[in-house]
Amino acid sequence: MSVTSLNIHEFYNELKSAGFSEQQAEVIANIQGKTASVAVDQARHDYELDNIATKRDLRELELTLENKIKDVELKIEQSKAELVRWVIGAGFLQVALIAGLILRLTEKV
Repeated sequence: MSVTSLNIHEFYNELKSAGFSEQQAEVIANIQGKTASVAVDQARHDYELDNIATKRDLRELELTLENKIKDVELKIEQSKAELVRWVIGAGFLQVALIAGLILRLTEKV
């Protein structure tokens, strides 16, 4: 977005050549300059151009989020596999303990 600046001196000269007195031309040129400045400031404030997301920004964010989701899914799969190993190991340990206790109890009888 380009901003066209108002050349107050040119505007003043045009007013004078159109028949305005120096005082009238000066007052009108100054008021117009202030008005243009306020309009530009208001536009910058309203649109905050630095905070507008472009399609490229949104695509980069989408790719970043997709990569993070893949990382999280991988960590979940790894945790799931580890948990399964622990549960199976604990199951075998329980079977071994129970079998050992049963053998021990049957020896005494």
